[in-house]
Formats: sequence, structure tokens, C-alpha cells
Amino acid sequence: MEPRPVRASHSTLSELALPNEANGLGTLLGGRIMHLIDIAGALAAARHARQFVVTASFDHMDFLEPVMIGELVELHASVNRAFRTSMEVGVKVFAEDLRKASRRHVASAYLTFVALDADRRPQPVPPALPETDEEKRRYEQAGERRTYRLSQRQRRRAQ
Repeated sequence: MEPRPVRASHSTLSELALPNEANGLGTLLGGRIMHLIDIAGALAAARHARQFVVTASFDHMDFLEPVMIGELVELHASVNRAFRTSMEVGVKVFAEDLRKASRRHVASAYLTFVALDADRRPQPVPPALPETDEEKRRYEQAGERRTYRLSQRQRRRAQ
């Protein structure tokens, strides 16, 4: 399979934080942020694989700051690395106060997606081709995270 540049998978999702998705403190629910991360990640993975994808794992999630009602939530996702049938996707979440034009990084996550055919069987995906220094760093780190995930899975099966 022909490698695809990481930049070709980049996906952006924007949404306004609304009151019906907030907690009593006036901040966006963490579960809503996770839902948006899953969608943005799936878009990046599907864009890379050019196939249907499903979420295999939500590997790591950091909430850095709250998102206030009325702020614009912007998510940036791209494939960090592709393996045989799976891909690690990194997602960064930003919140922007539109009145002040201030933007801040509020969350980050790593997810793994698997490409499926119409019969829901895992399908091979093309390799990801990192081009920038940042993409190369994320590519290498994705390999390290995968090794750790697989060792943890093996450890759980042995219990």
C-alpha cells in the first residue's frame, strides 16, 4: 500500500459550548468533550484509511482547563501512526472566548481506531508518512505507546 502523508488525515471540528451540555458550574461536561474527541479522531482515521473505522481504545486523556459555556470548542485530529489494521490518532482540543479572541489548549487525547470492511472485518490501512519534525516525533512516540498498550493487554490476559 502506498503511504499517505500525516497531513492528509488532519481533521478539524468546531462547536459552540451550549448550556444543555454543561454542568452546574457552567462548564462543558467532560463526557461531551470526550464524545467530540471520538468524532474528530474517527474523521482523521477514516480520512487516512478511506474506510469505515471504529474506536478500539481511548488510550489517554488529559483535561487541562474547563471549557466555559459560550466558548468555541475546536478540535484538531490527525493520524500519528498506522499499523496493520489500526491507527493511533492524536486529538488536541482548544477553547476560544470569541469576545476576547483568546484561545487556549484545554484537552488532549490519544485514541486507536481500526479500519473495517462492509462485513465488519479488520482491513489493512496504508502506512502514515510523517514529514515534519513534529510528525516524526509523534510517529515514534505512537510506536512506544503501542508497545505499552500491547504489553498491558498481554498482562491482563495472563491474570
